[in-house]
Amino acid sequence: MSEFNPEPVEAPKKSNKNAIIIALLSLVIVVQGVKIYLDSQEKQEIKTDLTSTEQELATTMQRMSEIKAELDTKIAEVQKLGGDVSDLLKAKGEVEAELKRSKRATGKEIKALKDKVEGYETLLKIKDEEITKLKSVNKELLTENTSLKTQKNQLGDSINRLSQTKDELADKVAIASQLKVENVHIVALSDRGKERESPFKSRQVGKLKVEFNIAENKVAPIEGKKIMIRIVDENGQVLFDVARGSGTFLFNGKEEFYTESQDVLFDNTKQKLSFLYDKGSEYASGTYKLEVYTDDYLMGSGQFTVK
Repeated sequence: MSEFNPEPVEAPKKSNKNAIIIALLSLVIVVQGVKIYLDSQEKQEIKTDLTSTEQELATTMQRMSEIKAELDTKIAEVQKLGGDVSDLLKAKGEVEAELKRSKRATGKEIKALKDKVEGYETLLKIKDEEITKLKSVNKELLTENTSLKTQKNQLGDSINRLSQTKDELADKVAIASQLKVENVHIVALSDRGKERESPFKSRQVGKLKVEFNIAENKVAPIEGKKIMIRIVDENGQVLFDVARGSGTFLFNGKEEFYTESQDVLFDNTKQKLSFLYDKGSEYASGTYKLEVYTDDYLMGSGQFTVK
């Protein structure tokens, strides 16, 4: 019987396939890990920004709380010395209102809060000077009985000077917050809508178009304003017609006519206003003055000429 010798059979290459699978799985894990890391970094950056804003707000509000305590101390000291505390009480009320507001704020709102904090700190410094003066005067009154009358007069003079200084400061702030106009432009509109620059011919003026911007003023508060224009002829007479929107306002304690008005919200954005005035009749020849008012003061002026 012949011997049977089977041919050797090659083993399957499983090891190569396993290596490829392991490599692919490793690549997927690496890609997923990178994605998780990048997402984590982005979330961390957002969290850091929010944390920074929250910390800045917390620091500002903490300073507000400290200022409230300082105001309480100053009010007690000034009252004890016989000084005026009305401005301190007003500031305290404003600070308490800020402390009761929402604990969240934007960067812009935080900047506004910081500006207020600086203002209150300035007020506290002024009051420190006033307290020092009042203490000095009171000490002199206690130690120099022989000159009591003179020293009382000095106290009165000191308080009057402080009051005068405060009034002068209030006047300066009021003046600084007054609004101004800029880029005043006056044109005549024909009945067909064609614009003409001054000087105008009387027959070419169908309507008068007045445009200007309210200049930026960081001191002025954002609030509603009634803006009035007056067109004044060479004889000082104001052009007005109640049926066309004219009216009166007080200026320097005297009732004056205005030609037209608009109610606007002053928002400190250099907003542009436009007035379209229809006189309803021809203009007499001469130079006319345009005056712009709000509240009880003049914001600016311009002029045009009619031939």
